[in-house]
Amino acid sequence: MPPSRKRKAATLDHADDAPLGRHVSGEEGTPSMAEATVPSTGKESQEEPSGDDESAMDSIAVLKAQERKEKFKALQVRARKSTERNHKEAAAETQRLSTDPNLLNSLSRRHAVASHNLLKADTIAAGEDFERKRAWDWTVEESEKWDKRMEKKERHREDVAFQDYRQDARKVYKRQLRELKPDMERYEKEKMAAVQRAAASGGLEIVETDDGELVAVDKDGRFYSTADSTDFAENKPDRAAVDRLVSDLRKAEEVRLKKRRERGRGDDDGDVTYINEKNKLMNQRLDRFYNKYTAEIRDSFERGTMI
Repeated sequence: MPPSRKRKAATLDHADDAPLGRHVSGEEGTPSMAEATVPSTGKESQEEPSGDDESAMDSIAVLKAQERKEKFKALQVRARKSTERNHKEAAAETQRLSTDPNLLNSLSRRHAVASHNLLKADTIAAGEDFERKRAWDWTVEESEKWDKRMEKKERHREDVAFQDYRQDARKVYKRQLRELKPDMERYEKEKMAAVQRAAASGGLEIVETDDGELVAVDKDGRFYSTADSTDFAENKPDRAAVDRLVSDLRKAEEVRLKKRRERGRGDDDGDVTYINEKNKLMNQRLDRFYNKYTAEIRDSFERGTMI
């Protein structure tokens, strides 16, 4: 019958659209017994872990926890040691700040003097020569060096006071020589360049001696300086040498002003109208009372208009 055929065609269409593993029966929506054979997919197909895998994972976790615990203990020990060291250093710093260094130096000097006197007394009581016994601890070179040092120290002590301007200039010159630091490498380079120029011009002849030493012979007498030489006037110093000279002059000026202030004379004290400190105080007292009356007279004297 026509209606039944249409129902069967629709049933076949539903059977084609159904998922695999299912068998669609003749009636629509009625499952068959073949559904029991549908394969499982996804998580249902995964196997559960065995007992050996679980024990291995547990052992790895235990090892990691033990490693973390050991690291934490090491950090605790390190922090405790750092704290103890900081406390010790803080205590030492506090003790060092609370102790007077001058007192320590004084105690050390007293200890040295007491030891020296005790050794001297024991040596004299034994009937021996103290200086001779004391010299046993030093070599001849050390003894001579010490004597020269003491002699130089004594001369310096006697040379501190002002004697005359010539002596003062000599001390300044000695100090400048001590502070002078020549550039020997540059000097040697300039010297070799000058020798090469003189040899190339024919004014200087390089002669080799029997010992193999090279000697420069001045033919016309113009290479080596004499009392009549004026070649030094043509020398042009570099910028660094000029700056060094300027700094030395400024330093000398600062020293002069410092000594001037130490003597009680400032930069704007004016003319010197006193012969000693007592006379200076007396003049200041007179100026304080009579300066306002004598200012015009003194200005007139300075201008030369006083009648």
